[in-house]
Amino acid sequence: MEWPANLPISLSLFPLAVLFLLLLLRAKSSKKRYPPGPSGWPIFGNLFDLGSMPHRTLTDMRQKYGHIIWLRLGSMNTMVILSAKAATEFFKNHDLSFADRTITETMRAHDYNQGSLALAPYGSYWRVLRRLVTVDMIVLKRINETTYVRRKCVDDMLQWIEEESCRVGQATGVHVARFVFLMTFNLLGNLMLSRDLFDPESKVGSEFFEAMLGLMEWSGHANLADFFPWLRWLDLQGLRKNMERDLGKAMEIASRFVKEKVEEKKVASDSRKDFLDVLLEFKGTGKDEPAELSDRELNIFILEIFLAGSETTSSTIEWALTELLCNPESMIKVKAELAQRAS
Repeated sequence: MEWPANLPISLSLFPLAVLFLLLLLRAKSSKKRYPPGPSGWPIFGNLFDLGSMPHRTLTDMRQKYGHIIWLRLGSMNTMVILSAKAATEFFKNHDLSFADRTITETMRAHDYNQGSLALAPYGSYWRVLRRLVTVDMIVLKRINETTYVRRKCVDDMLQWIEEESCRVGQATGVHVARFVFLMTFNLLGNLMLSRDLFDPESKVGSEFFEAMLGLMEWSGHANLADFFPWLRWLDLQGLRKNMERDLGKAMEIASRFVKEKVEEKKVASDSRKDFLDVLLEFKGTGKDEPAELSDRELNIFILEIFLAGSETTSSTIEWALTELLCNPESMIKVKAELAQRAS
């Protein structure tokens, strides 16, 4: 096989053409007015400027560049707000201009972003989901009506922890976060589906807990595919693959709960109306509103509420307990306040 005579010349000119294109794009973008910030490297931008502790690096940058800093993280333009005054200006007076969120590569798994309340672009679909949550779920009337449910779920959790502590003795510790997760998950299950979903011996509960931990881990990693979109197809860190696996498992379990609840309602006459009933009965009436929620949108929405209300709550409580155990004086104050409130 004979190679063209001009191939070496073409190969040598290709990097120069790419470099010229990058410089041209940078020259065009430099004409726009941006907040001050450090000049970055070609292609990589300011990725190397952040160091191992970006929050401290950004705090130091504030002394030089002010409270609003412009960074280029690979191909991702980023504006950093470093003062409460500037943040108030953005979210109070320019909220709609900055309402949309950047969709990371991991959150595109199973098209999750297309049914998500947290990730949906500002528009009619987002407003519908927000209205359903604020009007039919997080309202004082429903909170008051479910006081006994919260008390029952907390009592069950305390019993599980006590039983587990007696079972393992002093040999090993008790995985408190798992029991808190089960408690919050059952609490949400009662609010949305009118039933407990898990117990400590539940295999499905353990699978869902592990899947949830995976979702939080993979979505929290810095992903090269977000900074360099042309590398997406390689999935160099395996984050998209791991997210597809764990998110698929979580969605399958959540959709199973919904199907079981729908089948139960067909054969049983239950007068109680839970949040799933609200979602199933939704009919769009406003301009550009969806006529109804599809099964996929409903499953993603239900899963998102479970994710937002269970894993984050269990992590917060676990860290709070850890801090109290490490600070005996704070523990004494908390116990005294609880005793005072309870009496």
